[in-house]
Amino acid sequence: MAPPVTKPAASEDWLQEKWLQHRKRKRRMSRYVLSVQTLILVLFVGLWELAGQLKWIDVLIFSYPSKVGRQIVKDALSGELWPHLAMTVGETAVGFLLGTLIGTLLAVLIWWSPFLSRVLDPYMVVFNSMPKVALGPIFIVLFGAGFTAIVVTTLSITVIVTTLVVFNSFNEVDANFVKVIRTFGGSRRDVFLKVILPASFPTIVSTLKVNVGMAWVGVIVGEFLVAKIGLGYLIVYGFQVFNFTLVLSSLVIIAIVATAMYQMVVYIERKLVRER
Repeated sequence: MAPPVTKPAASEDWLQEKWLQHRKRKRRMSRYVLSVQTLILVLFVGLWELAGQLKWIDVLIFSYPSKVGRQIVKDALSGELWPHLAMTVGETAVGFLLGTLIGTLLAVLIWWSPFLSRVLDPYMVVFNSMPKVALGPIFIVLFGAGFTAIVVTTLSITVIVTTLVVFNSFNEVDANFVKVIRTFGGSRRDVFLKVILPASFPTIVSTLKVNVGMAWVGVIVGEFLVAKIGLGYLIVYGFQVFNFTLVLSSLVIIAIVATAMYQMVVYIERKLVRER
């Protein structure tokens, strides 16, 4: 009689232990990275504060953290900050969402039609290389000096970047997977829905992170050109009246809010990829 087959419990326990050790090392590395990042930030702010207090730098131009902090608190308590912040965040959110959506749909369209892809490819490359500041006045003439012109300026940056990244992701999918679908009589729609889109999903989600920065760049550029309200307007106004503390406080607020938006996108990315 053959001996009974035993379950390799020891092997499973060893794998489980290795997995737990890997998780611990990953968490330890994350804590170490965060500690170093925090240390660099604290050292930078501390040296900046010290240089300002001891007049190692020209405080009229470079200011220093405590003075910038007082400017932010003063503007927040007086209520002057919130309309500017709300307008800039609103413009950024609209440009970010529309840019990602339109860019992804355009990538799908040019992938679906090889003819259209070949026709539009040189135009997209040329448009992507053009300085968007130069296009700003054209958008202002077309859409007026306001919210729409700023959002369109943002879309001129985010749409093309999204289209190129997502379209390249579509083209990099393993051709063998496409051949399998074709072998079983699948249509181009089946190829896209069953192979191209699932394989490119992580890239599409990752594009959100790229578009956060691109959207902020587009909005601030647009506000430099045309806005009468917004954080970009405060920066321009601060330069005009030589209030560089106001300029730096606006930059700090942009950095904080942009970081918060980026972390939100990272959280959404992790959640979506995990569910996939």
